[in-house]
Amino acid sequence: MDNMKYMKPGQFNPYQLRLVAWEITRTCNLNCIHCRAAAGRGPYSGELNTDQSLNLLDQIANTGKPIVILTGGEPLLRHDIFEIASYGTRLGLRMVLATNGTLLTPEKVNRIKYAGIQRVSISLDGATPEEHDPFRKVPGAFQKAVRGVELLKAAGIPFQINTTITRQNAEKIQKILEMVIALEAVAHHIFLLVPTGRAKEMRDQEIHAQEYEKLLHWFYEKSRGIPIHLKVTCAPHYYRVLRQEAHRKGEEVNLDAYGLDAVTRGCLGGTGFAFIAYHGQVQPCGYLELDCGNVKNETFTAVWNNSEVFQQLRNPNLYQGKCGRCEYLKVCGGCRARAFEKTGNYLAEEPLCVYQPG
Repeated sequence: MDNMKYMKPGQFNPYQLRLVAWEITRTCNLNCIHCRAAAGRGPYSGELNTDQSLNLLDQIANTGKPIVILTGGEPLLRHDIFEIASYGTRLGLRMVLATNGTLLTPEKVNRIKYAGIQRVSISLDGATPEEHDPFRKVPGAFQKAVRGVELLKAAGIPFQINTTITRQNAEKIQKILEMVIALEAVAHHIFLLVPTGRAKEMRDQEIHAQEYEKLLHWFYEKSRGIPIHLKVTCAPHYYRVLRQEAHRKGEEVNLDAYGLDAVTRGCLGGTGFAFIAYHGQVQPCGYLELDCGNVKNETFTAVWNNSEVFQQLRNPNLYQGKCGRCEYLKVCGGCRARAFEKTGNYLAEEPLCVYQPG
């Protein structure tokens, strides 16, 4: 990160592709109020077919060896999901699956296992049906998701729980974490609401900046003493909090003490992460709907190396407001999607950060 610099198209790209989230379909069986894609029953025209999908995996493998998250919509609604996952596994990619869990059956769980999918994430936004189902707008979603968790556990497939934090559940996060531990998940990932897609109707459900900061400090303390891995997404200033807390305690932020949190960055959009929409559009992330190229017209490798938007996100000198002045810029970066939704400028300062640069 210390060698960040602006690159002209065609120059060697020093940025390692670490994560790709691929919206393999936008069709979904739920109607979640916080869905970044406003996904529905579909069908959606323009979805990549099987041959295009396999070719895309070839291109991703030629770009790097990232984790590939098969997401949606609901990816289990794709008839060829296991063919695609198996192909990615054979290419040496780490294939993982993001599902709402309601469609899991013993047969599908077995196919997940034999396709080489190495982890499954299931979203739970409450610790009870009364808390979770209103997010999904489908009665019984909680029970079906938990049943899916039990099937994964019985098959020995590692799974994590994802939770989107809003004002509706922020005060219940301790209870949700206790449920996640009881379910024997390997990790709990929390996502701070970004008001895009259907979630634009939930702008008033974003927690305030002070609450945000308090939550991140709580998360830091919890991460030090529980038996599972905790990770925050769409909350890049956690990596500033981590370093502040370590400094306060006289600790070093290193792999021994902090694991991968010691070497990763807050916002990876365009620097270590890319999102591919169902119709082939490449974006910095799923919440930042900027057209950086389309894999139907050019290779994923070309987009990753040459996209002007990606190049700008890799240049810290272009960041504006207090993010541009912040000593933690290279480990945080601010949420580019939240900045864009607030100002129309993806290089503007993160609007939900209380920190004033020193």
